[in-house]
Amino acid sequence: MNIELRQLRCLVAIAEAGSFTDAAIDLGISQAAASRTLASLESALGVRLLRRTTREVTLTAAGSRVLAHARRALAAADDVVREAAAGPARLRIGYAWSAMGRHTTPFQRRWAAEHPDIELQLIRTNSATAGLAEGACDIAVIRTEPDQHRFRDAIVGLERRYCAMAADDPWAARRSLRLAEIGERVLVIDRRTGTTTPDHGRRQRARPSSTPATSTTGSPRSPPGATWASPRNPP
Repeated sequence: MNIELRQLRCLVAIAEAGSFTDAAIDLGISQAAASRTLASLESALGVRLLRRTTREVTLTAAGSRVLAHARRALAAADDVVREAAAGPARLRIGYAWSAMGRHTTPFQRRWAAEHPDIELQLIRTNSATAGLAEGACDIAVIRTEPDQHRFRDAIVGLERRYCAMAADDPWAARRSLRLAEIGERVLVIDRRTGTTTPDHGRRQRARPSSTPATSTTGSPRSPPGATWASPRNPP
């Protein structure tokens, strides 16, 4: 069996982008090349990794398991390259989206001033633990509660919850909304890294019938906030 890093990168790209077309753009290759690369990986492993329909691409059970290993393998390969370059000490902070929000740039500047001998790397990984479980980072900024058996965590801040809509939507003129009102609309949620769930409106004492219809693109604690997470048994 001969598995190449380019095959693993292709699998990760497809899983994160959600389509062969977008993954090919991210990888800088053609869609046909992405399809061939994924097919060669499936052939080498002897299992189907993805389910393809006209509407979406989803991971099979085997694909989910392989994806976790692929991310760890790619992170390890990146570590080899960095260590070979004999660079300075570093801290890798993972995030799935928004990093530390409006605090990101000030944090980077303060880190450079206070820790000039330690390189700071912000690494985006589209997973529930922002790359922590996959070994892509040392600590992570997440916005959902992590597995308490695997990770330590500490709340570092609270954030407002925002609702996005079209500029000409009647709600756009309002300064605030109640979560119960969301039940009137179709709500787009991100089950992988998001902080809103289909039952959010119901948890705000809405009528059971007002639970919003959802279109999937997590499980939150309210109010949402940023949390540092790190492995319970770091290397």
